[in-house]
Amino acid sequence: MITDSKNGNVISNTVEGVTTIGFYHPAQNSLPAHLLQALTNKIIEAGKNPQTKVIVLQSAGERTFCAGASFDELLQIKDKQAGAKFFSGFANVINACRKSSKIIIARVQGKAVGGGVGLAAAADYVLATEAAAVKLSELSIGIGPFVISPAVTRKIGLPAFSQLTIRASEFQSAQWAMEKGLYNEVYADTKALDEGLFNLTQKLASYHPEALAGLKQILWEGTEDWDKLLTDRAAISGELVLSEFTQAALNSFLKK
Repeated sequence: MITDSKNGNVISNTVEGVTTIGFYHPAQNSLPAHLLQALTNKIIEAGKNPQTKVIVLQSAGERTFCAGASFDELLQIKDKQAGAKFFSGFANVINACRKSSKIIIARVQGKAVGGGVGLAAAADYVLATEAAAVKLSELSIGIGPFVISPAVTRKIGLPAFSQLTIRASEFQSAQWAMEKGLYNEVYADTKALDEGLFNLTQKLASYHPEALAGLKQILWEGTEDWDKLLTDRAAISGELVLSEFTQAALNSFLKK
C-alpha cells in the first residue's frame, strides 16, 4: 500500500470478494482522529458493498501493526469534550467492526500496542506473525484501556486482560496472545502470514454469504449495548488525558 503521506492514510480495494482495508501512519501506524474516522468509514462501506464477501484489516510496514492512539494528538486535547470525541474514534471503529455483516480478518504483522490491541480484538479472526507482541501501555501514561477493554476482554478473558493491563510496561509474545485467544494463528514470518491469509480469505469468499452473516451475528451476541458502553468509556479516558500526570507522561514518551 502507498505510505508516502505525512499524515497517514487509509485505503481499500476489493478483489474477488475480498476487501482489504489498509492503514498507515509514519509514527508506527499510530491512529490520530482523522485515520480513526477514515477506518470507520471504510469498514462501514465494505460492509454495505454487495461485492464484499470478507474484509481484511491490515497496516503497512513490517515492525508495528499499530501503536495505538497518537500521542501528538493526545497532547492537543484541552477539554473533556475534545477528549471524549477523540477516544470515541476508537469506539466507532470497534462498533463498525461489530456491526458489520461481513467477517473481518486482521493481519497483524508486527507489534500491537494499546488501541492496536483493541483493533485486533475487534476482528473476528486474527492471523499474526511471531513478531506481533502485544502491550496495553495505558496505565503507564495515566489512563486506562477503557474503550477497548470490552473487545479485548471478550477475546482473552478477565485474568489475561488484567495481566496485560497491570503489566503495562511489558510486551507479551505473539504465542501468549494466541494461547489467550487474541490471535487465532501465528506464522513464522510475513511471507507465511500472507500465504495463510490468502488461502483463508479465498475459502471464506467462496462460502454462502448468508451463512457468513449468520455466523457474524452469533460471534457478537451479547454486545448490543456497546454503542452506549464504549461512548461512556471514551468520556472516562477523555477526562483522564487532561491530568497533569498524563500530560507529563506523554511529553516524556515523545522526548525519548
